[in-house]
Amino acid sequence: MSVDGWNTVLVLGGIRSGKSEFAESLVTDAPVVRYLATAPEGDPEDTEWATRLAAHRARRPGSWTTEETTEDPRRLADVLASAEPNETLLVDDLGGWVTVLLDPEHQPADDVATIAELAEAIRTCSARLVLVSPEVGLSLVPTTPLGRAFTDALGAANRAVADACDTVVLVVAGQPVWLKPAAGVTAPAVTASGIEPAATASATAQVVASLADTEPTPEVQLPDVLTHTPPVVPNQEPGNPWAAPTMALPMVATGLVIQPGMELPMPDEYAGPQAVERLATLDVPGAGLGVLDRVVGFAAATQGTTTPQAWASVRVLLLHGDHAGGASAGTVAGESARRAAQARAGRGALARLAAESGASLQVVDTPAAAPIEDQPALSLDQVESALRYGWRLAEQAADAGVQLLVLGACGAGTEAAAAAVLAATAGAEPPAVLGRVITGSGEIDDAAWMIRCAAVRDALHRTRRSSRGAKDILAELGGGDVAVASGVLLGATARRVPVLLDGPVGLAAGMVSRDLAGQARHWCLLADHGGHPAVRLAADVLGLTPLLDLRMDLGEGANALVALPLLRSVLALAAALPVHPSLGGDEDPSPSADEADPDVTLDESDFTEPEPAGPGPASTGADEQPTSGWRAG
Repeated sequence: MSVDGWNTVLVLGGIRSGKSEFAESLVTDAPVVRYLATAPEGDPEDTEWATRLAAHRARRPGSWTTEETTEDPRRLADVLASAEPNETLLVDDLGGWVTVLLDPEHQPADDVATIAELAEAIRTCSARLVLVSPEVGLSLVPTTPLGRAFTDALGAANRAVADACDTVVLVVAGQPVWLKPAAGVTAPAVTASGIEPAATASATAQVVASLADTEPTPEVQLPDVLTHTPPVVPNQEPGNPWAAPTMALPMVATGLVIQPGMELPMPDEYAGPQAVERLATLDVPGAGLGVLDRVVGFAAATQGTTTPQAWASVRVLLLHGDHAGGASAGTVAGESARRAAQARAGRGALARLAAESGASLQVVDTPAAAPIEDQPALSLDQVESALRYGWRLAEQAADAGVQLLVLGACGAGTEAAAAAVLAATAGAEPPAVLGRVITGSGEIDDAAWMIRCAAVRDALHRTRRSSRGAKDILAELGGGDVAVASGVLLGATARRVPVLLDGPVGLAAGMVSRDLAGQARHWCLLADHGGHPAVRLAADVLGLTPLLDLRMDLGEGANALVALPLLRSVLALAAALPVHPSLGGDEDPSPSADEADPDVTLDESDFTEPEPAGPGPASTGADEQPTSGWRAG
């Protein structure tokens, strides 16, 4: 969280809206957080309330400190007033504080004056401060005097605190809505049909950009885009869906800012289901596309039309970055660099499949990761740079007219790093998500597999008290390739470019990007799980159902390219087929009797049995006529 104009934030939300989780995500970057708990313990026999409190305590990292302010409602203002500039405070929540304020033990008291004291303490607080409060103003007026007193007092407190805070956020169904932007941020324009998309994107970009507090970083040159065979791009009709507006890139003088709670676009929620319903009306002789109708629904939602077009311009991003230590056990030194050089030269499975598909190829070198069992894979500064770098790669592709990104990786130790990320984000056991190690000769190396499991286990033990924020996981466990891949997913989401995932690195990036912007996973498609346990688990968590079950293992990215022609064919067929005549479609004209060939007549004698082949060759001379099952009279 930044201190530039955003020292104090009020997070409002209803019950179970996700307001506490969102508030906690705002302070994950802080090394130490003072958590100010305001809720009273309640009735000892109320197990449901005790369970709620326990859940809140379980989410707090071990580096946070917890302070109770339930004894005296005025103590909260004193704590805020005495906080130091280098501290970060999280108050959860003001509903509990108002409950204590109205407690008969603290009456008689001037509630209005106490609320005013709290608001003044927030204005003068020099620390970074996030406050959580329930929004009860949308409910019915309570029928009891005590209920009305609580809602009135909480409403007054929310208004006073919102006026004192720099920023106010309302969380609805887990989605943050910025009510009070910082100075210089323009609120979204509201029309008769709702908030204008362009205004929403612009306001979001300004909000994200205003949070920047990093030093300017020099621009890194993006790698060359390789096209080994010029792609054939079919002509498209005017007004094609690829011209849909995209989100503006949130850039400020200090660079791109990527942080939890980003508001990125979602695919069209109506176009996908309508496109799948349209398939049932097409003139096909059989039952239709089967499970591949999901491809049509995905393409329709991401293109914003019920008749999506096949992806004409495709780019493959091959991320190359090695992981040191036990994560790379069983790999041959220099093998990943050879694979990357092979792809750059247009050789190998990935490059050849890209050429066959008319896809461009971009080989991206990512920072090497340190041994995760001993130390963080990357520094936080490296994570920030890698995320921005990935975003720029996606932006470059969108500016070039790319309609689909294929994400792959070829570094040493990538599977173990992805398994560590899945263990940290989904609670998986390392042996359950680490695939068997196959040597170059096709043999199973159980010793190397055990070393990888031990490395992931030791890394999780080393980070057991660390924050589980997205950037912390990338720094401690993920490494450069997963960080760049996460940036690619976020940037592609911002620019409305779908991504075809393939392999553990892409799925691990999907898990991380989900915690930075929940919209990212809706722009991802998984063609095949490849039989990899980590991909299976991450796909289940992200809600991505593999379209195929081919169990191929040609390397990350190559498996997806094998499936790409099939996916394109499905989209082309769905777009070109007419509606069945029984449902109002045009009937294909049949040839008339006059158009039939009058010189060809058939009778029973025209159908003869073919002569059996003898022991000699099939043909003995140029004058010999081929045997046929029917002949023309």
